[in-house]
Amino acid sequence: MINEILSTTRDHMDKTHDAMLNEFATVRTGRATPMVLDRVMVEAYGSPMPINQLATIKSTDAHSLVIEPWDKKMLKAVEKAILTSDLGLVPNNDGMLIRISFPTPTEERRIELTKLARNHAEDSRVATRNIRRDANHRLDVLKKNGDASEDDVIRAGKEVQKYTDDAIKRIDESLKAKEAEIMEV
Repeated sequence: MINEILSTTRDHMDKTHDAMLNEFATVRTGRATPMVLDRVMVEAYGSPMPINQLATIKSTDAHSLVIEPWDKKMLKAVEKAILTSDLGLVPNNDGMLIRISFPTPTEERRIELTKLARNHAEDSRVATRNIRRDANHRLDVLKKNGDASEDDVIRAGKEVQKYTDDAIKRIDESLKAKEAEIMEV
């Protein structure tokens, strides 16, 4: 039972870090990356669909993306979805594909993006600490029910704390790398 708690705890902490990295991928840095469009939903065939399920998205250079819908009838819908998204991107539709240029963000915008990345990292830290709290609670329940000895619970608690420290360290390292990427001119 303790091994199951430890395994679940580590798995949840890993997933929290992965979720934060996905959030980081959507933070625009002035560098063109197809992942920026992952959350943009296009009204297609009567239901909302992600762009990457309707088109090929390529990064042609560091500052531009090309979107080529498989069905050319979807060009207007893709263009509209990008315009109405909160990304602040301006698509250029030439009738065959859509080009998006990523202007270099101003210093003020970079500072805003850094704050956004820090908020994502803090949310991940809080989630990690909540996972630790839940694991420790489950260990205490095992001890109270007599399903585990006090020594085993203490040992497992130390292991949970080690997982937590490692997860927080990975979050901080990822944040530092993202901040460097955002502030890069």
